[in-house]
Amino acid sequence: MAKEKFKTRLEIAKKKISDNDSKNRDKKTPLLGVAFKMSTELVAAVLVGSIIGFIFDTWFGTKPWLILTFFFVGVIAGILNVIRSAKNMQK
Repeated sequence: MAKEKFKTRLEIAKKKISDNDSKNRDKKTPLLGVAFKMSTELVAAVLVGSIIGFIFDTWFGTKPWLILTFFFVGVIAGILNVIRSAKNMQK
């Protein structure tokens, strides 16, 4: 009798542990995706700004100035995108 109760309690505890593990895995995966999205947005904005600056420098012959200007514009745009995404996550 006591042995059967123990087995039943053990099975219930194992089920609770497995349920908690699956819930924790589900919570970690979206956070990793959000972090990857934010880092990708930041890098993409910097790259796009640098490429646009390079193209304009080639057209106008102002070699380092437009690359630098659009690089910093890309950095600012990337940071603003990350801040905007973080605010949306808090809601």
